[in-house]
Amino acid sequence: MSEAEETVPPTSAQLTAARKFVKAHGKPSRAVVENIGRAGARVVLVGADGALGDVVVPTVATGEALVEAVEDLEAASWDAETVNQAKIGPEHRRKMAGR
Repeated sequence: MSEAEETVPPTSAQLTAARKFVKAHGKPSRAVVENIGRAGARVVLVGADGALGDVVVPTVATGEALVEAVEDLEAASWDAETVNQAKIGPEHRRKMAGR
């Protein structure tokens, strides 16, 4: 994306999903914005309770704007603190395996 292009703001549905996640899984929650190529970006949410979630947005810039717009959602990277906070349970492992 060139600097001349405008950032597509997150939709109300994307904002609502992130806000509901924070409300359900504790404050502060963390968000890691990952580029997923042509599909856009994935905002991986890690709740204070260790739950994982995600919101797919059209660009990395949109993902960053989403994180900034949601109260009690902190921008993060996959550092040791964020990784250790994530709790991957059996249900999530089955989902990742396509079952």
